[in-house]
Amino acid sequence: MIPNVFGASVQGASHIRSGRECQDSHKKIVKESGSVILAVADGHGSESCPYSKTGSYAAVNVFCKILGDYLDTYAGQPEMLFTFLKREGDTKLAQEIDAEWKRRILRLHTKCKREIPPEAEQDKKKEAVYKLYGSTLLGLVLTEDFLFAFQLGDGDIVKVSKNGVYHIIEGDKILGTETHSLSKAESWKKAVTLIRKREEKEQMPVMYMLSSDGLSNSYINDEEFEKTCMDYYLLLQEHGVKAVSDQLKTWLQETSELGSGDDITALFAYEMP
Repeated sequence: MIPNVFGASVQGASHIRSGRECQDSHKKIVKESGSVILAVADGHGSESCPYSKTGSYAAVNVFCKILGDYLDTYAGQPEMLFTFLKREGDTKLAQEIDAEWKRRILRLHTKCKREIPPEAEQDKKKEAVYKLYGSTLLGLVLTEDFLFAFQLGDGDIVKVSKNGVYHIIEGDKILGTETHSLSKAESWKKAVTLIRKREEKEQMPVMYMLSSDGLSNSYINDEEFEKTCMDYYLLLQEHGVKAVSDQLKTWLQETSELGSGDDITALFAYEMP
């Protein structure tokens, strides 16, 4: 069964007013095997991170490339891949993502001939460059046999079925607007992962959603956010994927205007019998 995959990123209402571009990025890959890779990244967008749109774009591409390569390497060997991700998901794999993101950022920064912040100390010039591109990262891999989730920084990864809304990873709640970031030294240590087998008799239909924190921050509490997740699930059941996909940008823009004012990204995988 190949899930229906769709999503959108919208410029936040406050960003429109201030003339700041959307800092979010998302990417989806559907393999011939039916396996799906989803990634959402939220660039920090602060004055100290002027290139965070580039950082978020690099983040989703790095996740999809690395996980895609693992799916190819272990094609036909799902148990071996499951074992690797269970043992190494929050260590070796997280280190690979961290290192590859930083490698790409240095290459892009050099290619664009951008300056290193003048206040950076000699032994911390690389760290100063990474900060300019700061971004979070959410990732999800769905195969016939298992699901694997990855989170570094804020945002939400949820599963919705007729049984309710379930947070696949409970992200760290950090006070204020600060969040974990790929730009920080040894960022992989802050990555949280989860892997579990797919249930043979899993309740269908089921919806998976990755969203940047602009969505959840638009609601007064988790209960209201989860109610919206269920609303999307019910809309998909009642009206179908195309109808929801066609209206998604409009709905997300309205949510930003009435809520956080931040950029919002929502990326869905919807499985039905």
